[in-house]
Amino acid sequence: MDGPRPIIVIKKKAAHGGPHGGAWKVAYADFVTAMMALFIVLWLLNTSKPVREAIAGYFRDPSGTADKLGTSTTGPGERVVVAKDDMTKLKEELEKAIRQMPNFEKFKDQIEIKVTPEGLRIELLESATGTFFNLGNSEPNENGKELLSLLAGELGKLPNKISMEGHTDSKPFNGKRNYGNWELSVDRSNSARRLMQQKGLGDKQVAQVRGFADQLLRKPEDPFDPSNRRISLIVQYTDKQDAQEGRTAQVVKKIESSEKK
Repeated sequence: MDGPRPIIVIKKKAAHGGPHGGAWKVAYADFVTAMMALFIVLWLLNTSKPVREAIAGYFRDPSGTADKLGTSTTGPGERVVVAKDDMTKLKEELEKAIRQMPNFEKFKDQIEIKVTPEGLRIELLESATGTFFNLGNSEPNENGKELLSLLAGELGKLPNKISMEGHTDSKPFNGKRNYGNWELSVDRSNSARRLMQQKGLGDKQVAQVRGFADQLLRKPEDPFDPSNRRISLIVQYTDKQDAQEGRTAQVVKKIESSEKK
């Protein structure tokens, strides 16, 4: 007890309360976040369309799977994009829908659907007595109207462009004066287009309406075969990049519309 006493130093940490506390940091962070969001919106509104589409596409489909047929990334009322890899699935779905038609057994052998380098080709083949068009007539008959209406409803759900072709056999057309296979092939193709657009095909969906007369025979070895007379519908490919652009353009358009309001 006779030795020197230990020196005890007590340090007190002053508490910062009131205006000197840390609450201001939270408020400042919220303010900075809000300002950053505002600047991003203003920047997006002044950037080029491809940039806006790319950004919107990322937030809409970060995993890159929205280009698949039937994907859940499409919202209500939006059309499903059919890219090149999905044509086989579309073919199967169309065949399934056609098989459910009441008169399917009557003309099942007159419908041919196949995937080709240009897209999904749907061929409506004529028989000797006429299957979808009566002989020499440019307007579809009841069978033709039924099938074309069904196809219009199914293909109208897609953004893919559709080409329509009319074909005849090599037998000379003996109908109206100054009217031959060229005119008949074009008129049948155009009447199919007109009916399908009335039944659900998009106004901007038809890319081409063409008539080839007997220049592209299905059976060149038998130019008079009835199946050379046909209507061809080609669902053109939409590659994955175009498919994504189509979806993101819709999103950007909705964003811009909401901003204007």
